Amino acid sequence: MADSKKTALVTGASRGIGAAIAQRLAADGFHVVGTATSAAVAAQISDALGDSGSGAVLVLQDADSVQSLLQHVSEQTEAPQVLINNAGITRDNLLLRMSEEEWTEVVDTNLHGLFRVTKAVLRGMLKARWGRIVNVGSVVARMGNPGQSNYVASKAAIEGFTRSLAMEVASRNITVNTIAPGFIGTDMTAELTEEQQALMLERIPLGRMGDPEDVAAAVAYLVSDEAGYVTAQTLHVNGGMYAA
Repeated sequence: MADSKKTALVTGASRGIGAAIAQRLAADGFHVVGTATSAAVAAQISDALGDSGSGAVLVLQDADSVQSLLQHVSEQTEAPQVLINNAGITRDNLLLRMSEEEWTEVVDTNLHGLFRVTKAVLRGMLKARWGRIVNVGSVVARMGNPGQSNYVASKAAIEGFTRSLAMEVASRNITVNTIAPGFIGTDMTAELTEEQQALMLERIPLGRMGDPEDVAAAVAYLVSDEAGYVTAQTLHVNGGMYAA
């Protein structure tokens, strides 16, 4: 059981993997702050977490929004010692048809946004001399995926970011790792046709898509004391779809 005084910040916590992570960390004893891009959805997160945490608004593309979030957290609870960088978007298109806006929006949200939040939260971890950062990547960072060059580039960059930052902060007992989910049952994958889902399942040795809770369980391990000697790693949660 985690120290109940530790605060975990989970970006993109309104649904899917982010919601499952927020619920798991709350169950493990953390005070969870989950973010969404609107006040209405942040309120839904607060309702879901109950006494175990709250929702807050965060727009990753806006540096001022990041600072406002940290101010909000400091007024409510202790500085986050656990950060789960989960929020991200897709704007799929073949590269020849991809607009500069589609490219920039994905990279600014998935990569620049992660940079903004991590830098802001890191000061508190350094002061506490303890911290856990888990960045949510994707199996496609290693495999590639047609029509997702922007998304894949952002997720591949996250793995490099993870390794470099882990080396910078290890002496302060802060670990930094990436979780790389595979084919997980979320709202996003539900939009795929039955044919697309069947083709994907053929590539998974375990023969099923993962649940958000499968990813949340891996995150729970990485933020625990038991994972104190695990850093600069990418943990693949993909049912054997990709063997690292």
